[in-house]
Amino acid sequence: MPNRVYKKVELVGTSLTGIEDAISNAVTKAAKTLNNIDWFEVVETRGHVQDGKVAHYQVVIKVGFRLEE
Repeated sequence: MPNRVYKKVELVGTSLTGIEDAISNAVTKAAKTLNNIDWFEVVETRGHVQDGKVAHYQVVIKVGFRLEE
């Protein structure tokens, strides 16, 4: 494997249905404008409570993408 250089950007994904969807929403949106995304890491997870129930999920992720030669 050749030497590579990556850049990381921080994103916040949201979802009404769950944490996995929030992550997927962030990665899918980022992939529309960033090339060579190879990985992500979850940095923070939180949600919004309304009337005693979970109403909304937010996940802060860092996405790593390879810089082109």
